[in-house]
Amino acid sequence: MSTVTSAKLKPLADKVVVKILDSEEKTKGGIFLPDTAKEKPQQAKVIAVGPGKTLDDGKKSPLDVKEGDIVLFAKYSGTEVKIDGVEYLVISEKDILAVVEA
Repeated sequence: MSTVTSAKLKPLADKVVVKILDSEEKTKGGIFLPDTAKEKPQQAKVIAVGPGKTLDDGKKSPLDVKEGDIVLFAKYSGTEVKIDGVEYLVISEKDILAVVEA
């Protein structure tokens, strides 16, 4: 995991910065789970998006997600970074599987 301090992330190309949403700490039956038994969360809130991928003709292809979206992403994708004690994940737009609509 990379550590960055006092900086604002501005993703490049088709990259997206997300903050992973915490997973449930207990089961539906009320049993509390230790950290080692929890499934790796795959839901996150989009914090920042890049300008889009540059196409062969030089135009930018805009991303389908925007800041504030809640998304589902592929397991084990992206790169974890830590800024001012907060963990973020930088992923490619192709690793985003869906946008969760309320």
